[in-house]
Amino acid sequence: MWSLIHVRPVWSFLFFCFSFFSSFYLTCLLPLWYRDFTGQAWNHLLCPHVLQSYTGIPVVNVSLWEGERVTFEDLGGGEPSVLANESILLKGLVVRSWSNHITIQFHSQRQTQPGSFLLRYQAFVLSCTFPQRPACGDVSVSSLHSGGEAYFYCLTGYQLQGTNTLTCLNASTPYWSGTEPQCHAACGGIVRNATVGRVVSPGFPGNYSNNLTCHWLLEAPEGQRVHVHFEKVALAEDDDRLLIKNGNNIDSPPLYDSYEVEYLPNEGLVSTSRPLFIELTTDGAGTSTGIAIRYQAFAVGHCYEPFVKYGNFTSNDGTWAVGTVVEFTCDPGYTLEQGSVIIECMDHNNPQWNETEPACRAVCSGEMTDSAGVVLSPNWPEAYDSGQDCIWGIHVEEDRRIMLDIQVLNIGKNDLLTFYDGDDLTAKVLGQYGGSRPHFKIYTSMADVTIQFQSDPATNIYGYGNGFVVHFFEVPRNDTCPELPEITNGWKSTSHPELVHGTVVTYQCYPGFQLVGTELLMCQWDLTWSGDLPSCERVLLCADPGAVEHSHRVMSGQRFTVGSTIQYICNKGYTLSGNSLLSCYNHGSSGPKWSERLPKCVSVTYEPCRNPGTPSYSTQISEKPLYQAGETLRFSCLRGHELLGEPVLRCVPGHPSQWSSLPPVCRGMNCGHVLPFVADYSMEGANIALTVFIPVALIMYAYFI
Repeated sequence: MWSLIHVRPVWSFLFFCFSFFSSFYLTCLLPLWYRDFTGQAWNHLLCPHVLQSYTGIPVVNVSLWEGERVTFEDLGGGEPSVLANESILLKGLVVRSWSNHITIQFHSQRQTQPGSFLLRYQAFVLSCTFPQRPACGDVSVSSLHSGGEAYFYCLTGYQLQGTNTLTCLNASTPYWSGTEPQCHAACGGIVRNATVGRVVSPGFPGNYSNNLTCHWLLEAPEGQRVHVHFEKVALAEDDDRLLIKNGNNIDSPPLYDSYEVEYLPNEGLVSTSRPLFIELTTDGAGTSTGIAIRYQAFAVGHCYEPFVKYGNFTSNDGTWAVGTVVEFTCDPGYTLEQGSVIIECMDHNNPQWNETEPACRAVCSGEMTDSAGVVLSPNWPEAYDSGQDCIWGIHVEEDRRIMLDIQVLNIGKNDLLTFYDGDDLTAKVLGQYGGSRPHFKIYTSMADVTIQFQSDPATNIYGYGNGFVVHFFEVPRNDTCPELPEITNGWKSTSHPELVHGTVVTYQCYPGFQLVGTELLMCQWDLTWSGDLPSCERVLLCADPGAVEHSHRVMSGQRFTVGSTIQYICNKGYTLSGNSLLSCYNHGSSGPKWSERLPKCVSVTYEPCRNPGTPSYSTQISEKPLYQAGETLRFSCLRGHELLGEPVLRCVPGHPSQWSSLPPVCRGMNCGHVLPFVADYSMEGANIALTVFIPVALIMYAYFI
């Protein structure tokens, strides 16, 4: 979720944001605001904002005056580290922190109308870098965040050197708990109860070392034999030698000797008993790629499991008994050569395949009409040969176009890979490349493309992985953007039937789901969409029901999750109409809803108080017959009289309303007596006649004593 910071700073303050996902606007209003409160003009502005989260901050808009300064600093280290300043602060820039503490400072000396900028920030969790994949192995990661683990393993024939598991440590500055392991091929070894595996020379698929003597002993389970298939054998023409012997030691009779056999048997070799012994020796002169031999054990009375490199097969019997039929296919970019597409296990007395397995090879040239596929350099992933001139043609429907995704390009500087926008070499050249280049894409303007590869006759390309890998896909015409898919739990609408430039696609979600991402996507000039595809996620929160006028509310938590409550309490003088307590509950497919409608606080109506009358020698201020609940009545005495009692009476609301006390009495300052007073006073809805007497005789009697 994105949050916004909109800054027009004029007053110095510090803002702390401790929530990763709370949306807010932060605005430094106007210079007059500070002056109105302080009585002083402000002519030196410093507006810092501190975000305590791992953040990426895209710049949405910038409008600065000359001399104004903006600084982004990361505070995660011992000293602040500058990430960006006003010199590079342009619309579209994304500033990323490397810790969870970033500060943004704006400085201006303008007295009026300072500049402004609008930023959008998004919190994210720092992570370890993806660990390096070991050569001849792979790695899988449970999580790149702190606590996540990376698991390393090697391809068949290689052994892991180092720990097989690393842990991502320290959330603030993540790092792996150790160095990545490596996969190495051992020089020799013993494999008991061998079932399926590989024997590879040290350094494969790179060159082996000089002066090696490597011995491998393969021993099948009891009652089974061993079959080996030659994936690769490339030895230097000196005294380097490969021996395979039908037994368990160097003195066993040989099945294969590279000194004596010029060509490798396509069907491989089969031992006559459980053990098979392999020896590789190299001298001190030349070197080469070495060997890669696949082995497998199989039971007596069965054929061995077939194998095809860079391909696959299907069969009607996984035990490879007599009568089993196998059909082979190649991986994309490869072609079946030599051998048969379908083979069958025959002969109950001596079970064997009626044909040798075929080979899958990346060939030079070809014609393709599939909607997607791969073009590989000849012999990929082995090195291609020198002096080659290969041509591939790709053809799709007339109203479609082709996208070429060049994933690997690593050829000699004098070798050329050329793409033609048409079905022959006279078409317009889309691009011509030599040497090495990172991943890139090319789009055609026609329904056909021709690819030509020419290797220099004097080229000296050797080694594994030299060549090219080109994936191709049928795409819509390149005067339109590619078709956008539907989204789960939502739908889309398009402003134009053809996805031409300017077309807007609007995504919306079904009830109970909310859109995550951009609602509107526009087809841009470069025929790409203006943003990533959004998604619809189930709503897990109730919407804020809002405030009720003349009330305040008490919430059970900061977020409106299912089960949370809000209680509305009316201010004094108002009464609640409706339910005071709202609960957020799951409403099935439509998502979380509030249990009740929003209540109202209405003004309370009370009976008025009647005028209590005016005591003798007194006056009322604002005299009237009726007083509403909450109103007051003030009394004062005539000159020469003293007020006894409360000078101000208040009409206390109730049913009925009543005065807060009896009316006061005015006493003569010199006479020493108070004349009687009769008042019509409303007390609890009844009329009471009240007479006050102070006997004069008693006063006179006291005077003459």
